[in-house]
Amino acid sequence: MHSFQAAQTTRPNQMAGNAPRRDQGTFQRVPINMQGRLMLASYEEFECLVTDMSPGDMYVTCQGRPRTNERVVAYIDHLGRVEGHVVAVDGRGFSMSINATDRKREKLAAQLTWLANKHELGLPEDRRHDRLTPRTNLSELTLEDGTHYVCRIMDLSLSGAAVDVEARPPIGTPVRLGNMRGRVVRHFMEGVAIEFLSVQSRETLREFL
Repeated sequence: MHSFQAAQTTRPNQMAGNAPRRDQGTFQRVPINMQGRLMLASYEEFECLVTDMSPGDMYVTCQGRPRTNERVVAYIDHLGRVEGHVVAVDGRGFSMSINATDRKREKLAAQLTWLANKHELGLPEDRRHDRLTPRTNLSELTLEDGTHYVCRIMDLSLSGAAVDVEARPPIGTPVRLGNMRGRVVRHFMEGVAIEFLSVQSRETLREFL
């Protein structure tokens, strides 16, 4: 499985795919193909696509073309707000650094590790159901006997969720995530994957979130 902790490097000028890199120690990028919106220094906004990303930099394709060294802000689906400076522009798009605190980089590393490894986890995923980004990722996982654990939502859709939690209930165990009932369908390194007993509505999830 991919891990950004293991992928860090101090070698300068390392390249990832066709995208340029910063001239300082960086992380290895992974492909993510996430939609978002980009705001240029002029405050113009454009739809964009982030094709690969690390906690330190990313590559973006977009109709709006920033200048090298321009400060830009991106709002990326499932990852949130990211800001930085354009490092290099080419015929397809541009690479940008990511300005973030260590805490923010750790969060990005966890999110990107999740995205990079999702296909290996065997998680319940109906492609018809959009992945959702909770306003808060903290919740509570409750077992049938009333035992409950504080957990962190790593991924959420109308049909299921993956949560970072200390407990590892056996596969098939009925659980409740917040007020949504489901069952454990998979274990992975950080926690468990849950399949909801019924497809949730966006309204239900909004109330939950």
